[in-house]
Amino acid sequence: MNKKITLLSLIIMGILSLFVFAPCFAVDRNDLNVEFFNRFNDGYLFQYVNEAIENNHNAKQATIRVEEYRQSVKSQFANELPSFSVAANYLGIHSPKFNPNLSVSKNAFVLPFIANYEADFLLKNRDKTKSVQKTYEMSKFDEQSAYLALLSDVATVYTNILEYDKLIEDQEKIVDNYNQILNDYNKKLARGVINTTELNNSKTNVEQANITLENLIKQREVLLMQFAVLIGRSANGANSIERGSIDNFEYNAVIPNEIESDVIFSRPDVKRAEMALEKAKIDIRVARKEFLPRFNITGIWAFNTIAPGTFFSWESSLAALLAGATQDIFTGGRKIANLKFKKTKYEELFEQYRQTDLDAVKEVNTSLCIIKHDTEIENKTKEKLSLVSKNLHNADKMLNRGVISKTQYINSENQYINKDMDLTKAKTQKLVNYYTLYKTVGGKL
Repeated sequence: MNKKITLLSLIIMGILSLFVFAPCFAVDRNDLNVEFFNRFNDGYLFQYVNEAIENNHNAKQATIRVEEYRQSVKSQFANELPSFSVAANYLGIHSPKFNPNLSVSKNAFVLPFIANYEADFLLKNRDKTKSVQKTYEMSKFDEQSAYLALLSDVATVYTNILEYDKLIEDQEKIVDNYNQILNDYNKKLARGVINTTELNNSKTNVEQANITLENLIKQREVLLMQFAVLIGRSANGANSIERGSIDNFEYNAVIPNEIESDVIFSRPDVKRAEMALEKAKIDIRVARKEFLPRFNITGIWAFNTIAPGTFFSWESSLAALLAGATQDIFTGGRKIANLKFKKTKYEELFEQYRQTDLDAVKEVNTSLCIIKHDTEIENKTKEKLSLVSKNLHNADKMLNRGVISKTQYINSENQYINKDMDLTKAKTQKLVNYYTLYKTVGGKL
C-alpha cells in the first residue's frame, strides 16, 4: 500500500510540474504598463510601442533566455525523481563443470532493468531545485528590465523624430526668409543702394541656414532608421513611418511630485538583486549539506539466458535491491572551499543589493528633479516666445504703415521662429524625461 502511495505521489508531482513550468514565451504587458504610452494624445506612439514588444529581436532574446532557465529548472527537478533504465548486454562466459547435470550457456544475453533513486532525506536536491528556480525568476526580472528599456527608447526616439519634423519645418521657413532677403539685396545692389559686402553676408546667411537644414534632415533620417529597427522593421522603409505632430503631443495625466518607496523597491533590478540574495542563502545551505552522507537506493531486475528456463521466466531472472549511505572521507578541502566561496558570494551580493537600492532611489529622485526644472524651463521659454510674438505683431503693423522695411520684418519673423524652435527643444526634453521616469519606477506611473 505504501509503495502504491509513493508511486502515486511521484506521478502527481510529475503532472504538477508540467503546469508549474508551463511554457511562457511572452512578457506580461501588465508589468510594463503599456497604457502609459496611450496618454500622449498620439495613437501612433501606442501602436509602435506594441509593435516593438512583438517584433524587437533583442527583447525577444531576453524572453527566450527566460525559457532557457525554465528548462534548467525542469532539468534540476528531474534529479528529485527516480530514474529507470534498461540495458541489453551480450555475455560470453566459460565456467568449470563442477556438476555434469548443470549446464550453463557459454553465450548469453542479459536484459537488466535498473531503478535508481537518491533518497532526499536532507532535502539537498530540493534546495538545489529552489536555487535554480531563483535563477529562473531572476531571468524574468531581467526580461522586464529589457522591455522597460526598449519601450523607453522607442518613445524617446519617436519624440525626437517629431522634434526634428518641427525643427525642419521651422528651418525651411528661415531658409525661405533668407532667400527673400538675398533677392531683395540683389535688387538693391543693382540699384547701387548696398555694396557687395552686404550681399555676400546675405549669401552667407543663406548657406548657413541650408547647412543647418541639411544637418537636421540628416539627424532625422538616422533616427528614423534607428526607430525602424527598434520596432522590428527594415531600415529601408524608415521614411514611410507614419507619425503625429509635436504640437499636439502632450502628456494627458499628472506626473507625481514624489514616488512612494514601495514603487521604487519593486523595480525589476531591485527585485532581481533581492532574488539573487535569496538564491545565495540557498546555495550556502546546499554547500553545508554536501558534508552529510548521500542515501542511494538501487534496484535491479535482470533477465538472462544463462540459467535454464524461458527468457522472461522467474528461473532466468535475477533481482537485487541495494540501499545505503555514502560518505566522503577526503576530498582535498573542496567542500570547505566551496562553502567559504558561497558565503563570500552572499556577502558580495548583499553589498550589491544595498547599492542597487541606493541607485534606485537616486535615479527616481534625479528624474523627478530634472522634470521639475525642465518644466520650468519650458514655461519660461513659452513666456519668451510670447514676448517675441508680440514684437512680431508690432513689426507687422509697422510694416503695413511703412515704418520698417520688408527685410527688418523678416528678421523679426526669424527671431520668432528661432524662439519657437527653442520651445520645441524644451518640450521634447521634458517629454523624454517622462520616459526616463517611467523606466526608473519600473513602469509604475
